[in-house]
Amino acid sequence: MNLEQLLPYITLGSAFLMIITILLQQRGASLGAGFGSSGELFTTRRGFDKNLFDVTIVLAVVFVLSILASLVLPGLKG
Repeated sequence: MNLEQLLPYITLGSAFLMIITILLQQRGASLGAGFGSSGELFTTRRGFDKNLFDVTIVLAVVFVLSILASLVLPGLKG
């Protein structure tokens, strides 16, 4: 199996995993945000939340690179 045949699976897999990691992240809105106050505090990500955020970024990069590779690779053959 060559790279051109593998790219659609990489794209779909990274998209699916990216959706899961985005949905697992905590929302920043608190109860006060629903009643008009901003409720936003600057907090640093720690532990599992930071790891999940980093994995989401890596998956997004893999997703974009796989799409770009699937666009560029067929053009290189011709």
